[in-house]
Amino acid sequence: MGALHPYSKQSGRLQESFDAPHANGRTMLRHRRKRMPEKETVERARQDAREGKSPSTQAGEFVREEMHHVREGKHGAASAKQAIAIGLSKARRAGVKLQAPRTGKTSGRTAKQAERDYRKGQSHSSRKPSATRSRAATGALKKKGRAAASRQALSRRARAAAQKRGSTARHKSAVKASHTRAKRG
Repeated sequence: MGALHPYSKQSGRLQESFDAPHANGRTMLRHRRKRMPEKETVERARQDAREGKSPSTQAGEFVREEMHHVREGKHGAASAKQAIAIGLSKARRAGVKLQAPRTGKTSGRTAKQAERDYRKGQSHSSRKPSATRSRAATGALKKKGRAAASRQALSRRARAAAQKRGSTARHKSAVKASHTRAKRG
């Protein structure tokens, strides 16, 4: 392995990892961030499950986490739809019983991947994900923008999703939301 150029990006990252201060005062290599849900997110989803809330509500915690990741710059997303899809995929793989979309709702490829994620989450497999594949996915997302998690983008996405549903369905969900909303006071 050849010597690193003193001003290359790689040498800078290497230096950063050594400069990371440790609790006991010594410097140690910084741990790489994992592409798995945070403990608080999983715990919030489990709490929702204990309270008898629907799988889509439980999955909402993972989508929320994904939006935070995009906003804080951990990675980007091509669109709000992609950021939501990543969150739903994480939820399924974490064990949330969120079924794959019905035939005709999404493309065959998306439905197949959702089914695969669902099975993976239900099968308690201890198989370790490929580090190379994870790095490639993260690298690709880092090149995407941050605007996908903006208020405007999420508002546009919500409107587009609502327009696909009929007025009766929208009314029913609004009534249900008013009944299940936490009481103030």
